[in-house]
Formats: sequence, C-alpha cells, structure tokens
Amino acid sequence: MTNLQLLALLDQLLNAKAIRDYCPNGLQVEGKADIRHIVTGVTATQALIDRAIEQKADAILVHHGYFWKGEREAIRGMKKQRIKALLDHDINLFAYHLPLDMHPSLGNNAQLGKLLGLTTEGGLELGNPQSVAVKGFVDAPITAEDMAKRIESALGRVPLLEKGGEHLIKTVAWCTGGGQSYIEMAAEQRIDAFITGEVSEHTIHTAREMGIHFFAAGHHATERYGAKALGEYLAAEHGFSVSFVDIDNPA
Repeated sequence: MTNLQLLALLDQLLNAKAIRDYCPNGLQVEGKADIRHIVTGVTATQALIDRAIEQKADAILVHHGYFWKGEREAIRGMKKQRIKALLDHDINLFAYHLPLDMHPSLGNNAQLGKLLGLTTEGGLELGNPQSVAVKGFVDAPITAEDMAKRIESALGRVPLLEKGGEHLIKTVAWCTGGGQSYIEMAAEQRIDAFITGEVSEHTIHTAREMGIHFFAAGHHATERYGAKALGEYLAAEHGFSVSFVDIDNPA
C-alpha cells in the first residue's frame, strides 16, 4: 500500500476530517511511497524514531505527533533533529490525536475501558456526539481501593487515588491522557468515579467537595493502547508488518 492510500484508509477509519483538534491529523511528515512495515507508539520521540530506524520501518504511527497549536513554529533544536532523522531515512510519520482517543473500538478510551472491565454507555458531554470523555459502568459494585488495584494490575503502575467519600463505584466516567478537567462534568451527573491520566491541583478539591472518587493513572500509561490496537488492526486486516514500541514515560 502507498503512503497516500494508507492516509486515506486511516482518515476514513478514524473519521479524522470531522474532528476539530489541536494539531494536524494524518500524514505529518512524508517519506517513501511504499509502506510495508509500520512502527506504532504513543509519542513521536527521538527514541521511537531511533527504534523505527533500527527496524527499517517505512512508517511510524503515533497518538502524539508534531505541529501543535501554540508551539514554536521554527524547526530548530529537538524538533529539527527529529524531523531530520525521519527525512534522512525516508520514514513517514502518521499521527492521530483526538480521532484516536475517540474511536469506539480502537481508541484510547475504548481500549482503557476494555482493560478495566468497564462497559461504555456513551459520551460524557451531553448533547455532543463528539464527546472525548465517555461514561459507563462496572460489572459489579466495587470499592475505590479495589478499583485502584484493578487499575494497577491492568496498567502496571499505582494510580493516584483521591476518594470522594465512602460510596461504592457503580458508574464511571473516563478520559485518557490529560482529561482531568472533565471531573466536574462527571460529578454533576452524579457519576461515582472518574478516571484519567493526569491530575491538577484543583482536581483534588473538586473530588473532595463534589463527592466523586478520582483516579490519575498516568498520561502515557492510559494512552498506550489506542496506537497498539490500531496497528494490530492494520496487520490483521491489511497485511502490514507492525510492531508496537513502548517508550516508557512515568508522566
């Protein structure tokens, strides 16, 4: 498959053209036309690029790419070194941010819910068909402490837990990555717990004062699974050679 054919396939699969985002989704850096081997990962870091070069990959497919709104536009320093490495080795860089968060089966939220045994009911943002955050329920009521253990077992790291009371968890809202701002929306809908990747100072006060259990499980840890699932789909359905490379990040 050519890089432009893969671009069209991914754009359609992830409904990328219909989703407003903070960066350009799709083919961010163009490389060789023919694509056979793809390396997937969370972020297009130099370490991931180096691994792709070692594997003689034709393309890299990530959740966090380049050219974010508000970042310095000049191609200097770290940005220059990354892009130079891609161009020198003729490697395509594909990146999908919110479209990969939101896909109903392959997306980060869907994959996290599956790992944690959560059933998704729909979007958290009422009336918004493009809600990034989602909500659902657990298979059986669970304590906040046991939910923390479930998260630790699934993701391989201890989450930050701020209890919002002593109530059991039946309903859950979640948003991978930096989705902590959705906690108030979840609390207003009387959802028992909210799970995300990051935490802000005010998030703790919201959990305490609005009575909702809060879990911060790591930005990287909660977003490892969308790009991996998408790569597995491309391998199974379209015959690509795909390898997922996890460049660990404690954040």
